[in-house]
Amino acid sequence: MPRQIGLAGLVVAVLVVALGISAMFTVDIRERSLLLRLGETVREDLSPGLHFKIPLIDTAYKFDGRLQTLSIPPERFLTVERKNLIVDFYVKWRIDDVGLYYRSTGGGQEIRAQQRLEEIVKDGLRDQFGQRTVEDAVSGERADIMEAVTERAAELGSELGIRVREVRIKRIDLPQDVSVSVFERMQAERAQAAAELRALGAEEGERIRADADRQREVIVAEAQRDAERIRGEGDARAAETYASAFRQDAEFYSFYRSLGAYRSALGDGETLLVLDPDDDFFRYFNQMR
Repeated sequence: MPRQIGLAGLVVAVLVVALGISAMFTVDIRERSLLLRLGETVREDLSPGLHFKIPLIDTAYKFDGRLQTLSIPPERFLTVERKNLIVDFYVKWRIDDVGLYYRSTGGGQEIRAQQRLEEIVKDGLRDQFGQRTVEDAVSGERADIMEAVTERAAELGSELGIRVREVRIKRIDLPQDVSVSVFERMQAERAQAAAELRALGAEEGERIRADADRQREVIVAEAQRDAERIRGEGDARAAETYASAFRQDAEFYSFYRSLGAYRSALGDGETLLVLDPDDDFFRYFNQMR
């Protein structure tokens, strides 16, 4: 009998210890936790540390509270030109409201949360790529696409108790047929742009040449005008000088001019003149003595 009592006491002690242990649970700083009592939420977002619950009645749920990465297989999206783009992207997210997360995902099923988040992000990307051309999506507006999709995912993700930190596009590829057509179109656009630039350059060259020719004509005309003016002024001064000399000694001036005429006519020694000896040209020859 005492032996049976001792065994019963040991069993009771073991049960008490087991109930005591099951009544305690800890929450890690990297976790988000909530406490349910018969399926109803009692406490949400428990702080890190030791907590107590009623065994067999209360249930504690813990979820990873760290920043998580959802990597999604590359997906095809259509642009406004109805061209396919193969987009590789991922999502950074974490649990923000653990109670809402538990209820919206059917008991905190992470796979369901990822599926819902994947649908939200794909819908956002589909909408953004559908508003842009291939060239805009590939080069110019990728940052705008990521920002818009992140804002949309953050807004809709909050209904799941999730905070979306960012949606990042890793790579955008073109299918082979699209790559060829895009390359040909870009090549044609570049050729057209080059032709326009060459036409503008030729037009500018013609304008510069015409302006240079006009300036040359103006400069030559002005130079000829100035030359004629200077020559006229020189001739006037020469005539004035001759006239002044003539007035001082008309006879000497006439003699000097005759010497110049002789030098010009007979200076080479080979000139033959047939003139009357009494001609006025030989007046000073006849008066030498």
